Amino acid sequence: MPKAFKIAVLPGDGIGPEVTEAALLVLEALQDSMKSVELRFEKAEAGYDCIRKYGTNLPPETLEIIKGSDACLKGPMTTPEEPGSPPSVAVTLRKLFDLYANIRPCKSLPKVPCFKPNIDLIIVRENTEGLYSGKEFEISPGVGVALRVITRRASERVARVAFKLALKRRKKVSFAHKANVLKLTDGIFKEAVMKVAEEYPDVELEELHVDAMAMQLIKRPESFDVILTTNMFGDILSDEAAQTVGGLGLAAGANIGDRFGMFEPVHGSAPKYAGQNKVNPMAMIFAAKMMLDYLGLTEAALKVEKAVLDVLHDGKFLTYDLGGSSTTMEVAKAIAEKIKA
Repeated sequence: MPKAFKIAVLPGDGIGPEVTEAALLVLEALQDSMKSVELRFEKAEAGYDCIRKYGTNLPPETLEIIKGSDACLKGPMTTPEEPGSPPSVAVTLRKLFDLYANIRPCKSLPKVPCFKPNIDLIIVRENTEGLYSGKEFEISPGVGVALRVITRRASERVARVAFKLALKRRKKVSFAHKANVLKLTDGIFKEAVMKVAEEYPDVELEELHVDAMAMQLIKRPESFDVILTTNMFGDILSDEAAQTVGGLGLAAGANIGDRFGMFEPVHGSAPKYAGQNKVNPMAMIFAAKMMLDYLGLTEAALKVEKAVLDVLHDGKFLTYDLGGSSTTMEVAKAIAEKIKA
């Protein structure tokens, strides 16, 4: 009997429930076609709509469901921007479960407009500190201060994730920082990366300032293998990298710690499109594929990826962002049919 994995599913808000339903349809088709895959889904509430109902965007009941799961599949959620409002659910979960590595692949896809036809890179960003730790204070009216906390421990452990990934790929790590200006904080990050690099002599190390990296992602994206950087820099660079291979509708991310993983599309909740059944579900489906990899279900993950690529290659079922007119669920059903075939 295959191991049954418990999956906490957070549909979220905005377009979240729609793309989550699409991903679950694909995963159900996968289970029907592969007896070696058994996933037990438990949906739970989280996100913007919960604030009005529960006073928090991550209710205690939801947190208990996540704690009892093997992985979390999280849909997009709206994060309020008002001072004093709750931090994003993703940030909260990253801290609670120490999901210190954010991993975002970017790869050229068939018949999708890309900057170059041979882009294949992964951005690894530190996921628990930096400016995104949210430590902000108003020290006097109209004067705010944000703390950018960078530690050697966090920098070294995320660097090891990047170097281990590079060993499985093209054995190159490019790391981005701004130590010429942020001499202390990025200086700690830079020193940590250089120290870890000594443990991986077979991996080529490339160093760039983050502004130069942003430029080079446009100029020569095909030259990068694994990109390593700090939290906010990585968030910005990964959105830029996603655009080089077709946009956020195709981009997924993994949040990995030593004992847990949470998987999500990179794009936001897009509330203006909520309920229209028109957005691209492929980012959420790719997130599910990354979850399968994390669970050790490599064959299943490859089957999902191949089904998505086949649908893209056929070009018959595409959402508006890829020049088509198919609905969210039509695309999901097309991918599910490829899996069953």
